[in-house]
Amino acid sequence: MTHHGRRRREYGEPVTTPQGDSSEHTSRTEGHPSPAEVQEEYRKLGKDYELAVDRLRSARSAQLAYWLVLLSAFTLVALLAYSVVIGLWRDQPVVTRYVGLIALLVLCIATGNLVVKNRRRIVEFDVEARNLNHDRQSAAARIPSDSLESLRIYREASQDIITQFRARATRNLRAHNTVQAIIIIGSVTASTTTAVMAGEHPLSWVSTGLTAFISITAGLAAYFKFRERGYNLQSTADEIEKHYNATQFRLGEYGTAGADSAESRTDADVAAEAARLRLFAENVERLRDEQRKRELQLEQSPGQREER
Repeated sequence: MTHHGRRRREYGEPVTTPQGDSSEHTSRTEGHPSPAEVQEEYRKLGKDYELAVDRLRSARSAQLAYWLVLLSAFTLVALLAYSVVIGLWRDQPVVTRYVGLIALLVLCIATGNLVVKNRRRIVEFDVEARNLNHDRQSAAARIPSDSLESLRIYREASQDIITQFRARATRNLRAHNTVQAIIIIGSVTASTTTAVMAGEHPLSWVSTGLTAFISITAGLAAYFKFRERGYNLQSTADEIEKHYNATQFRLGEYGTAGADSAESRTDADVAAEAARLRLFAENVERLRDEQRKRELQLEQSPGQREER
């Protein structure tokens, strides 16, 4: 082998042989995966990301529980130490005095250790979730934005939008029902206490406090508009789900495409499905934009809405 040949191999340059051409073609193929492989990688990364987020939520919930246990243990330690100091257990055996205090101190130390360790796990899970989210976004970026695969991804992602809107609607409607129940029960209670404690009753301040509490609660309910927010979110989620089902069963404006169940799909079928999914994306974006405008209107005061 000549010196020139050794130099080419030393720096990893391709050698002009049939095997070298084959390996170079293989590397080019591996460097540009097919759309199906990109789609599979995106699904896998999405699954890993959701699992990482779930682990992060569990770790944060455990951290909150640890903090509650730690604060409760510290409170018990303080009360127990105070009772020992002032001599409430002076006539009790020594074991009764100090074993409980030592046990609570051990509980505080153990719980504090768990808090520190779980904090490290939260940081690790958070970094893992961020990295997986970045990888998922990178995989999604490799899919052409105008391709049929990206439109299908958007259609399936609309299920997450529906779930998110319905969860927010449920929270708002639950808050509205809770506030209304408080107002109704509080009004009846305030009226009853006012009638019972009429005159110079020593507890007449209770009815005054209840009346003030009910007024504040009613004012907060009118300001935050829980019912209107929940109704708008639920309506938007129902509309998006209606369009999702319409694309699946080709109802209404989505019923012009050919059958998707054919074994060999023609270009016309692919174009029809792409047009149907684009129409679905346009409708979903329009509904989301209308929802954002309704939320902005709820944030504004009546005077600001009249000015606009």
